[in-house]
Amino acid sequence: MANANQLQVGPGIAADGGIIPNRAGRLGDTIMSELNGRYYEQASRGRLFLANAIVTAPVIFSTAAGTGGPLIWNPPTSGVNVSVLAITCGITVVSTVAAALGLTGNTGQTSAPGSTTAIDGRSSALIGGQASVSTPYRVGTPTNAGGFFFPLLHLHTGALTVDTAGFGWIDVGGAVVCPPGGWVSVAASATATTTVAQLGCLYAEIPV
Repeated sequence: MANANQLQVGPGIAADGGIIPNRAGRLGDTIMSELNGRYYEQASRGRLFLANAIVTAPVIFSTAAGTGGPLIWNPPTSGVNVSVLAITCGITVVSTVAAALGLTGNTGQTSAPGSTTAIDGRSSALIGGQASVSTPYRVGTPTNAGGFFFPLLHLHTGALTVDTAGFGWIDVGGAVVCPPGGWVSVAASATATTTVAQLGCLYAEIPV
């Protein structure tokens, strides 16, 4: 058995809870790997989720009414943190107001937001997996308006035929975490009048 100063050349296989030494190449180089695909581990364990919302005129982050979406509420008793990994966006009707889309959120959400509209689509990234503990909505009215705004992409008033933005995949990388009793949502820097967008959120639920 290898001691703490030894590496194993070549791959090792172990069950959950097993202990194997770190890996090395034939020249003694330490091997670091994401193993399978970037999100495989969380997806295969049923902890990765997808939500998509068709949103008209996304509101400014500082307004609570009609925030979204997707708007994800993490109940106080969930036992998980919601970690936002990526946001997707496809504009289908342009805005008459130039604005940015990004993330916002806040705490103090002891019960579900008011005036919610059902999410247009939600699923586990593990096909056939269980639904998330947290609840995504298309839009809703949280107790507290967004406490921050993190811009991710722009909305402008150019016609779709000349818009160069196309479809957006924005990697957040887990930098925004929503704890139990909080919410996180896509929102705008200014209410984007007339905009219609297909907006998606890829998020993981991590036990706390």
